[in-house]
Amino acid sequence: MTAPLSPPHDLAVLIGRFQPFHNGHLSLLRQALALAPRVVVVIGSAFAARSPKLPFDWHACASMVRRAVPEPERSRILCVPVRDFVDEARWVSAVRHAVAQALAAQGLPPATSTVLVGQPRDATREYLHAFPDWTLHAGDPVDIRRASALRDAVFRDPQEGLGAIAGEVPPATVDFLREWCQRPSFTGLRQEAAVLREYDIAWSVAPYPPILVTVDCVVKCRDQVLLIQRGHAPGKGLLALPGGFLEQRETTYQAALRELDEETHLDVPHAGLQACLMGNDVFDRPDRSQRGRTITHGFFFDLGDREPPSVRADDDAEAARWTAIDELCAIEERFLDDHFQILDHYLGLLPRL
Repeated sequence: MTAPLSPPHDLAVLIGRFQPFHNGHLSLLRQALALAPRVVVVIGSAFAARSPKLPFDWHACASMVRRAVPEPERSRILCVPVRDFVDEARWVSAVRHAVAQALAAQGLPPATSTVLVGQPRDATREYLHAFPDWTLHAGDPVDIRRASALRDAVFRDPQEGLGAIAGEVPPATVDFLREWCQRPSFTGLRQEAAVLREYDIAWSVAPYPPILVTVDCVVKCRDQVLLIQRGHAPGKGLLALPGGFLEQRETTYQAALRELDEETHLDVPHAGLQACLMGNDVFDRPDRSQRGRTITHGFFFDLGDREPPSVRADDDAEAARWTAIDELCAIEERFLDDHFQILDHYLGLLPRL
């Protein structure tokens, strides 16, 4: 009798956002389970605010992953969250750290042979090549729509949408989504999705896909930072950096000063802000904004050890206030888009792994 073949690797890793978990993900997960006795599923964009783009927290994503496979195989799967970072090298380190911690928590030794399972579809999958010591297994493609189209179908009409996507997601995902659509939070996300859809329609007449330019301001004073609370969708009620879109006849620096004036009425003369400008960086990750391809210019002002100047919310801001820097990590899941990551970039909120 021929002995059964052993899996060729000690560990398989699968990385994704799983918003929602669909049949393409399931195909990769099954291949991962065939390649190694243990699979670590890295759930990306963890700890971000709920939005039409990221409607499920990482616990919900982990539940969808596990419920999609038979009960005996669930014990072989470890799900770990990893947040986004402005710096890809930090993100790669965070993934490695999360995988190592997941094994250690189970009392397992480090893997001697790791396979990374993924589908190198386009430039958004370039991260698959960031782990040269892991074997890359290019999974077979599955003919389904992108996760964004699946979400949009459900947001447009929950009942019809669930029926329309039933052949593209596991039955357990359909069950999860049906229950999720009954939650009070779904209504708000559905309204936001409609606003973003109108936004896309408005730009659909452009002769080429638009690339938008914005500015965002990090203003530090003593041990506090200036934040606004958004008054309108997308992200109504979420915390954000003061900022907005670049206008036709201004530089990005002029736009930053204008947005600070309009949204916060920060009581510091422009000359004083110029003297406190400590950094200016471009944040251009393609999927950083819900509103489409948006490149933002970040400006970091450090006002020093003075008493925080007075502020007053106006324009797009429902509120403007100084917030203690040591409180920011506790409210990470309340920030719009990548604004927490921009704060971390300038203020060093998270440890370097």
